[in-house]
Amino acid sequence: MTAPATTLDSHQTASKPTDSRRWWALGVIAMAQLMVVLDATIVTIALPFAQHDLNISDSNKQWVLTAYTLIFGGLLLLGGRLADYLGRRRILMIGLVGFAGASALAGLAQNGAELFAGRGLQGAFGALLAPAALSLVSVTFTEAKERARAFGVFAGVSAGGAAIGLIAGGALTEYANWRWSLLVNTPVALLALIGAFAFVVKDVPLPRTGGYDLPGAVTVTLGLVSIVYGFSKAADDGWTSGTTLGLLVAGVALLAAFIAIERRTANPLLPLRIPGELNRGGSYLVALLVPIAMFAMFLNLSFYLQITQGYSALKAGLAFLPFPAGIMVSAGVASALLPRIGPRPLMLVGSVLGAAGLLYLAQLEYGDSYASSLLPAILLIALGMGGLFVSMQTTALHQVDEKDSGVASALLNAAQQVGGSIGTALLTTISVQAASRYARNNATVDHVMQRAAIHSYDVAFYLGAGFFLLCIPIVAFMVRDKPQNLIEGDAHVHVGV
Repeated sequence: MTAPATTLDSHQTASKPTDSRRWWALGVIAMAQLMVVLDATIVTIALPFAQHDLNISDSNKQWVLTAYTLIFGGLLLLGGRLADYLGRRRILMIGLVGFAGASALAGLAQNGAELFAGRGLQGAFGALLAPAALSLVSVTFTEAKERARAFGVFAGVSAGGAAIGLIAGGALTEYANWRWSLLVNTPVALLALIGAFAFVVKDVPLPRTGGYDLPGAVTVTLGLVSIVYGFSKAADDGWTSGTTLGLLVAGVALLAAFIAIERRTANPLLPLRIPGELNRGGSYLVALLVPIAMFAMFLNLSFYLQITQGYSALKAGLAFLPFPAGIMVSAGVASALLPRIGPRPLMLVGSVLGAAGLLYLAQLEYGDSYASSLLPAILLIALGMGGLFVSMQTTALHQVDEKDSGVASALLNAAQQVGGSIGTALLTTISVQAASRYARNNATVDHVMQRAAIHSYDVAFYLGAGFFLLCIPIVAFMVRDKPQNLIEGDAHVHVGV
């Protein structure tokens, strides 16, 4: 039994799925989103083992992470358009099948090239999954309180998925094999596929009036790859080398070309009206900056716990357990408060708590304990992230036309993945250089290499805190949505069983 149809235009109608089916569908969508998010970090703890088994060089090991996040971020906008024009449910299911196959390829890799290729394919199919998943949440839950609860669940998965990936990666690496940190996705994706058939309602695709803007997809992807690779080369060649500067200049030029293409094409990959609205634009900027700070914590703490402190893979993963727990609590509180107070206060408090947590971490010294030096900081950041992610995801899709919901969802995910990719390359480069300087200047100090590593982590934490602080003026001046605006249904969809 379905609710009465709602007229959207002269030829398209919608039928609302039953309450129980909607929430089961949310569970399936959240499972797909969790798989996509945690895959950005699940190999972090397994990386040293994969590097040893496949003889991957130190200079190339980062591509296990960036091959995924770069392809993911670069193709998300195209994935969003495909979801709009081919149907969100259909693209979700295609993405699940492809992700299952790509995960098997990466997990069974016999050399570094095969692993990088599998990770890149995971990113490509993840670029189909993520925008389809978020837009399905947006159009399935149109009543204000239900929408806030649904976005609370989705935001908790999105924000906590990275930490869950570290925990799962640690457990699988220690008790099975590093390959299972990739292979585990295959049965999970197939289970989600069955759930999508059973519970996710079938939407009617929008009529396509133009092409898919492949020139835009190519230029934005190549531009992002060039910038990230330029940051990576700076670690070895220096910031003023011809290679580094050439890659960075080429990346900026390609992104400028992308904007020019979007202005002129009749059917742009990214309609500039989407980020052009003040509230949405602020949310997308925050979505770009926050992952830079988050990766500063995840990546550097992972190395600190395993290399400096000598934690096992599982123990290092479990050390992050308070993070998803804190996210669950703060996301639940934020979803209840959002319709009452609006997104801006929640985003401001979240940014302040995130900055405070990273500044606390930046005081890390050799010999510090987990309970006194790491746990309080992890909890502070987690409590801030719930409000940030719930509000950011809601505001980024607020008052987006139904025809643009897929690409708007994709832009939010793309901003997060691009921020994570750029942040990983940039902060890793700066940290490596900071460690080298410290070791040269303190050659006679006891345990100089460990102290140099900790110094490099502290530098990354300070920079991460700076990105959180940069979110504060952006939110203060750009996010202006009032609570009553969230009561109105700001997205609709035509669906049928």
